[in-house]
Amino acid sequence: MMINPQIYLHYNYTGKLDHRPTMGASPGTVDAKTVAFLVVCGFIVLENLTVLLAIWRNHRFHNRMYYFIGNLALCDLLAAVAYLVNLLLSGEKTLQLSPVRWFIREGSMFVALSASIFSLLAIAIERHLTMIKMRPYDASKNYRVFLLIGTCWLVAVSLGALPLLGWNCLGDLPDCSTILPLYSKKYVAFCIIVFIVLLLAISVLYARIYILVKSSSQKVSKHRNSEHAMSLLRTVIIVVGVFIACWTPIFVLLLLDVACERRCSILYRADWFIGVAVLNSAMNPVIYTLASREMRRAFLGLACAFCYRVKGSGTDSGNKQSLEPSRSRSKSWSSQNHPNQSQQSSRPAGLDRERETGHGEITVVAGGTTQVVPRREGK
Repeated sequence: MMINPQIYLHYNYTGKLDHRPTMGASPGTVDAKTVAFLVVCGFIVLENLTVLLAIWRNHRFHNRMYYFIGNLALCDLLAAVAYLVNLLLSGEKTLQLSPVRWFIREGSMFVALSASIFSLLAIAIERHLTMIKMRPYDASKNYRVFLLIGTCWLVAVSLGALPLLGWNCLGDLPDCSTILPLYSKKYVAFCIIVFIVLLLAISVLYARIYILVKSSSQKVSKHRNSEHAMSLLRTVIIVVGVFIACWTPIFVLLLLDVACERRCSILYRADWFIGVAVLNSAMNPVIYTLASREMRRAFLGLACAFCYRVKGSGTDSGNKQSLEPSRSRSKSWSSQNHPNQSQQSSRPAGLDRERETGHGEITVVAGGTTQVVPRREGK
């Protein structure tokens, strides 16, 4: 394919072509850094697929909170896929893209990031309603959860599609971002401000939840699921803290990109900042596993089921045959150690009970024999 002159113009103006070590040398080669990022992206996809599968298969996770966690896992999965596609279409292939394809490539990362932040905000609102107002879970109102999740994705897609719809720097080179050469600096600044405001709102919500829960601990202790709710709260707060820690460097770098009028050398090392941000998507499943006992059990159950299928393929019939003898041995062992319990459990229902005949006699049924005993009148 031919080099797109418009893409080349913007990359040359922002100085990105001068800071490409692979430009003009050994075409088609992939450096070790790109290979490492590709491996990490593949690992992230497998992790978050496991989270989604665990939530889908375990009926205990079919509630409001875990739906939001599943949506966050979907955001992390799509972020990894978007970054993987970005890596595969980077380098020399970047100059061969059309502006529309370039906007789709970069916009997918903004969509995944926006959906993640909106999902964290939705989780914070849900935790606030649950922990503060102590609202009982109503499974009949799950449509509200999916409506909120759908709204998050709609807003995220709209925000990521703004450059494709016209808010870009095509034809206005001085307004172009150095890290994202076709994006307007005003659009980048707008997105960063929106993200920072949302993260501040999330932090305020969780701070308020913690303060009120601590001050009304007696009220929380009376709640039926207070311990489980507090465990989920701690898990989500850790997730939010790790998200802020991983994404703050790239946010600061983008703000520097907006403010820097000259070519700042650190802006050409954005790949490492983006890599740290994408690494957040790999840490969330680890947090779920370490902080939530139920999620840990679900993951181990999936892993054991997979290992059992791989190991036991072709030997199912033998296993089924071996189950019955072991079951009978366990029953015989139980009957030897607990004879009374075994004797009672082996008798059919209806035996060893007294039945009044209605003729002044009582029929006693015991051990399969029937005896008629005259009824004694009380004094």
